Formats: sequence, structure tokens, C-alpha cells
Amino acid sequence: MALTPQFGSLVPSQTQQLLATNYLQWTNNGGGAGIPANFSDFAAQYLPEIYEQEVERYGNRTLSGFLRMVGAELPMTSDQVIWSEQNRLHIAYDNCTFVSATGIVTLNPGAVAGVNNVISPNATVVIMDDFGAEAKCFVSASIPGAGAGATITVQPYTAANLAAAGLVGAVKVFVYGSEYAKGSLTPNNTAGAGIAANGYVSVTPSFTQFSNNPLIIRSKYTVNGSDTAQIGWVEVATEDGTGGYLWYLKAESETRLRFEDYLEMMCVEGEIAAAGSAALANGQIGTQGMFAAIQARGNVQVGFSAATGISDFDDILRNLDTQGAIEENMLFLDRQTALDFDDMLAAISSGAQGGTAYGLFENSEEMALNLGFSGFRRGSYDFYKTDWKYLNDASTRGGMTGPASIEGVLIPAGTTTVYDQILGTNIRRPFLHVRYRASQADDRRMKSWLTGSVGGAFTSDLDAMEVNFLSERCLVTQAANNFVLFQGV
Repeated sequence: MALTPQFGSLVPSQTQQLLATNYLQWTNNGGGAGIPANFSDFAAQYLPEIYEQEVERYGNRTLSGFLRMVGAELPMTSDQVIWSEQNRLHIAYDNCTFVSATGIVTLNPGAVAGVNNVISPNATVVIMDDFGAEAKCFVSASIPGAGAGATITVQPYTAANLAAAGLVGAVKVFVYGSEYAKGSLTPNNTAGAGIAANGYVSVTPSFTQFSNNPLIIRSKYTVNGSDTAQIGWVEVATEDGTGGYLWYLKAESETRLRFEDYLEMMCVEGEIAAAGSAALANGQIGTQGMFAAIQARGNVQVGFSAATGISDFDDILRNLDTQGAIEENMLFLDRQTALDFDDMLAAISSGAQGGTAYGLFENSEEMALNLGFSGFRRGSYDFYKTDWKYLNDASTRGGMTGPASIEGVLIPAGTTTVYDQILGTNIRRPFLHVRYRASQADDRRMKSWLTGSVGGAFTSDLDAMEVNFLSERCLVTQAANNFVLFQGV
């Protein structure tokens, strides 16, 4: 006879025998609406061995921290940050053309905007070509100004003309002094267009101005009131120490961590909206991140590898010599480029070719490694090398190859002096630093607040907790000519 009602999944039998209806089956699918296909009587009847904690298979997933290592965060009160950078002190012109018979050198044959002739008569100059020939010359006449009409007339000291000195093709001109006769006067300027050939040019210092604008970045996490009271069987554990069995705590924590990463990623990846772009047409202006600043105003090394490592690296040093020659620099690299540097350094025996040294670490490899950097010296420069997780993580730039891949960046250490337009004075700032909007009324460095009617907030009749995040900031990349971006091929 059948027992009514039937409890659980067992149906009694009048005799002691195994039937499909009176023992637990691991493969019984149960059936019915809402019951999964792999549902079993055993799992329903007895508690299985459950690992309560999540497995952290990706380790620490946060990416921020790069800017905290190399820069600072400073408040600002405007919609734009403007700074000025010094131009070079000495007078030089590249890609000039000349007529040997007359000695006329055209300083700006392409009539490039902003290129002006400020070489005066009686100046002494060096003229060089790309093939090793050079001539030291006396400037007998000069037509200042801009455009293709900006010329000087020169008299070589050691040859009849420029061609006899061996000069061919495009030349570089730079001033190294002047020569005047006894009892002479310095020629005066002649006012008006087409300044006379004997007019002395007074060089007025100028500066190059740069600017960037902060962007507002926002995020939100929402959980309804019922879910805040629902306890799960998986224990929450996140990078910021959040723990417990309330799943919404994990979601809120990860939203915050992701937002904090975005604050740094925006400063690294940001792009100014170009004229004619779809973003600008839609009202987005963008901001200039570090990568864009280096590509626009810095140096790009394409295809660094272990095979050509030391020669490629020495090319970088020679280029740094032509720029600010900052003695201490930091290398933030992806895995392959870091290994290429290791191979490059391993190929140089200690003390040979200038040697490998550990710079400010008292030449102690142990001390350098204890600080998390691999430090070495090449020429007159110190370098501190470390991995940059942002370039290795598969959810960002990790695994990228080809011309679009970023494989590392060289950043000068220390600070630089610039003229601050707001303060009206020279100030010292890290080469990389973040500016965020703040005043006595509101600090927008990193804001978070609750809205709704759950979780301690009582701002509306919404049966939910809304966690809001907001920041307004931008990155200032000063003296980008001292930065190097390592890019793939």
C-alpha cells in the first residue's frame, strides 16, 4: 500500500527490497519547474562539502598605485590647468638650405610657423651637414623675421665658400659667439618691415605653454532592500578587506575598487577630443593622459628587444643627453620588456662598457632588490626597473602585441621647476602629478555618498541603497621631452 502523504523522496515498500522509489539516487534529476537538470536527491538530503571562501584565482586584481609611486595629487579651483615650460637657451636651426656662391643660408625654407631668425650680424656660427662636414663662419648680414625670407649671409673662416668646406644637402646652424672690430658699436635695430641687413636682433625669451582640463568620472552601485538582508553561503573576501556572507558587500566593494582604478587609468589613457571627431561633436572634450602626452611631446622607442637591447638603449641615452639629461629615471615595464632588460644587463659583464651598477643603492644588488626595483647605471644615468601590472593584466593592456602595444615607459624621477599661471610664480612639481577640483565648499578628489532608504541613508522612498562615486581630475605631464614610451612593432 502507498503511504499518504509521501515525505521527501522516499516511497515505502511492504517488503525489504531495493526499488527505484525507496533509495536516494545521486543521478535523480528531480524534475519539476525551477529544478535544475543536475539536481540530485543526495544533494537535497545531505549537506555536501562546501568551500565557503572564493578562490582568488587572479590574485590582487587592483591596478592603481602607479601614480602614487611617481607623482602627487594637488588641488585646483579652475576648469583648466595651465603651465609653462622653458625653451632652449641657445640659438640653433635644423634643416636649413644654402647657396654656396653667395653664402646665403635660408634658416626656415619650409616657412614653418613660429620659426624666427634671431641671428645678428657679426655672430659666429657653426654650419654642419649630416655627412660629417662642417664650417665655422662669420655672419656678415642677417634678415630677421619669419618665413622663407629669414636668411643669413656667412663667410667661412677656413674655406672659400660652403661647398669648398664640403657641405652638402640640408644643414644645421647654431651660434657659438660673435666677432667685432676694435672700437666698434653693436648695430642697432631698424624699425619696420624688412629690417636692414645690419640690424642687431635682441633675443626676447619665450616659453611654451601647455594646458589640460579635468574630467568628471562617476560610478554607482545599487542594491534593493531585500537583498541587503539575504545571507549567502559563500564568504565574501575582497582586496580592501571587506568580509562576511552578505553578497552585496562584495559587489559594493568591487565597484569602489574598480572606480579607484579608473581614476588612475583615465590619467594614463586619456585622450583629447580632436577637431572633427565624433566625441567632440557630441560635446566630449577629453583629457590628455600620460601615453598621449609622451606620444605628442616626448620620445617613442619602437621595438626594444634583447637582441639589440644595449644599442637601442644607448640610443635612448644619447637622446636624453639632447634633452633635460635627468640623472635618475624609473622604468615601468611589461613582462617581456623587463626580461629583455635583464638579458641586456646579463650580457654586460660587471665593470665592462661602463658596467652595471646599482646607483644610489650603494652599488648593492641586495639593497636594490629589497626595495622592489632592479637598479643599474649606464653612462651618467641611474635607472630603477620594476614591473607595471597595468601592462601585464589581461583585462587591460596585457597580451597586446603589434604597433598599438605599450611595452613600458621611462619616467624621470624628482621634480621640475615651472611657472604656475594661477600662483604667478615659479614652483617645483613632480614631472607627473594629478590635479583635482577642490575648494572650501567641495572637495572632489574622491567623493562617495549613499542615497535611498537602505543601509543608513534616508534620502528618498526608494527601497534600495545607492552608493555613488565621483571625482574630477586630470594629469599634468611636465617636461614630456624627458619621457620615453616603449612601443611594439
